[in-house]
Amino acid sequence: MKTLTEIKSILAQCKEEIRKKYGVVILGIFGSYARDEQTPISDVDILVELEKPIGFKFFELWDELEKLLDVKIDLLTIKAVKQKPLLWNSIKEDLVYV
Repeated sequence: MKTLTEIKSILAQCKEEIRKKYGVVILGIFGSYARDEQTPISDVDILVELEKPIGFKFFELWDELEKLLDVKIDLLTIKAVKQKPLLWNSIKEDLVYV
């Protein structure tokens, strides 16, 4: 099981490549990993802001991040989350930027 520090390090190392390939301008971790409450069955919750919509490439990004981290992830966009104010407020509380 990886730690938050390890997850952040992996994402930081590939952040520039991900920005160029997918237009990711903000990358963050929230949920159990951000709160240091992860368990062996936890997934990593990742939040991204994109320069522009990327269509089906979103799923390529999802797949690439799962392979990089070697753990299951949930991937959300800030744009989608902000449409649900209660969810956005909850995520903001423990969001860790990379």
